[in-house]
Parts: sequence; structure tokens; C-alpha cells
Amino acid sequence: MSAAIIDGKRAAEHLRAEIGRHVVRLREQHLVTPGLAVILVGEDPASQVYVRNKARQAREAAMASFEYRLPYSVPQEKVLELIERLNDDPAVHGILVQLPLPPQVDADRVINAIRPDKDIDGFHPVNAGALATGGDGMVPCTPLGCLMLLKHRLGDLAGLRAVVLGRSNIVGKPMAALLLRESCTVTVAHSKTRDLADECRRADILVAAVGRPRMVPGDWIKPGATVIDVGINRIDTPDGKGRLVGDVVFDSAVEVAGAITPVPGGVGPMTIACLLLNTLEAACRQHGLPVPQGLMEAAWG
Repeated sequence: MSAAIIDGKRAAEHLRAEIGRHVVRLREQHLVTPGLAVILVGEDPASQVYVRNKARQAREAAMASFEYRLPYSVPQEKVLELIERLNDDPAVHGILVQLPLPPQVDADRVINAIRPDKDIDGFHPVNAGALATGGDGMVPCTPLGCLMLLKHRLGDLAGLRAVVLGRSNIVGKPMAALLLRESCTVTVAHSKTRDLADECRRADILVAAVGRPRMVPGDWIKPGATVIDVGINRIDTPDGKGRLVGDVVFDSAVEVAGAITPVPGGVGPMTIACLLLNTLEAACRQHGLPVPQGLMEAAWG
């Protein structure tokens, strides 16, 4: 058995194209251009790449893109002042602060300072609470992208047993909440879970989001299960260049699973596409306009 490869790169391309069409219509019919502001603190190379990609893809989707680069030594008060200005700027509909932040800047204070309706990362407590209780709010981009890939692959998820490996506020917890909304039976597993391998083997859907390279071998996977590998880990290679791997041992998992996301080219591209989706939704809500529905279904055709 060899698993089907879930092509997140292709899915993201379709989704971004559909978002771009809605953005053009929004501008032509309502004179509204969704605006995305990204704040980068410091010179972390990986973060610089992420910010550059986000800004480029926002522009390609016909959105307005605003980048703010602050030095690593910036005082927390300066970051909060910038966020306050962006909260009040009508041209900015979504605000994203690239993590991690330097030690003198409290990430929780920064996240909580963003207006909930402009919090396109979905990390603000108001949005986290809305997700947990079934209300309306911004949904974190990575779990949302994972859910889209799952629904495209499997259709109706109701009744399926899902295991989310990892309990972070960014991926694990919101992923579990989204799967519960789809009427899955959900287990959140973590480093303290007893018989972790057995828990994973029961899953029809396994979402690996622990940030540990190749933690999940193929014999932890139920035959035919759908595996979403959220991990993006850089490992050393003999040539010194290094390469990216996921939290799952792909070579063994692909022989057992029914479908699996690769790393890279799986969840990562969908995260940025969903960031643009959230920006579009935020712009519509802030202007009292209907939020476009069924974008992913329309994108896939």
C-alpha cells in the first residue's frame, strides 16, 4: 500500500486564486481593498523568509500589503504603539506579528493588544474563546488549512476518530476544536500521554503537530488513516545544507497511511493561503459586507 499524497501546494494555489477573484470584486463593487500588515521584530532568517512570502502572496491576491521591520532591541512599548496605530488605521484589516519575539517583548501582551477583528492569526483570547464555544471569530491559519485539506480528501468527517498529537495554543488546541465542530471523536495526545503509539494507531485522522523531527514512525499509524504532518523541522545532512522534515517518518508512513501530507509542500502553503482568507473575511466584516462562502470548494471545482 502506498498513500495518496495530499498536495497542499496545489490546494493553496487554487485557494489564493479564488481569494484574488473575490478581492477584485470587493474593490470594484465596494471600493474596499483588504489590507494586511505584518510586523517583524529582529533579523531571524526564517522569519524574514516567511514575512517576505506573506507580503508577496498578499500582493499577488490584489491585497494591500504593509510591512513593518523593527530592530531586535526594540522596547515592548514601541511594538504596542505600532499595533495601536494599526488598530486605528482603516486601510489595515488584518494584523500579524511574526513569532517568535525577542525576550524583552511579551508575546501575550502583543497578541492581546491586537483588535480581535483584525487578529487574522486567531490567537487573541476573544477569538480562541469563540472557536472553543462554537462562536464566530478568526480561526488560526494552520489548523484551518489542515481542516480544508482533510475535508477535500475525506468529505464528511462526522464520526471519524481523530488524534491530535500536540497541545499548543497555535495548532493543537484549535485543531481539536475544529475537528469537534465537524463531529469527530477527538483525542489530544502529548508528551505525558500513556501508550502514545496505541492512541495514534486508533486514529482515522492523525494530525502530528509536536515540532519533533520524525517522531511518528509508520507503525504508529492505522492502515488507511489520513495523516496531516504539521511539523517543519530542519535537520543536518552530510553536505551541510540541511533539509526540512516533518514530525512523521514519511518513508515508513507512506506505506501504511491512506493519504499523507508531505513536508515541505503540505500544510505550509495552506497556512499562508488561509492567512489571506482571514484577511479577506476581516475586511468584509469590518465593512459590514457578506463574508464569501465556499471558497475552497469553488477553488477545487
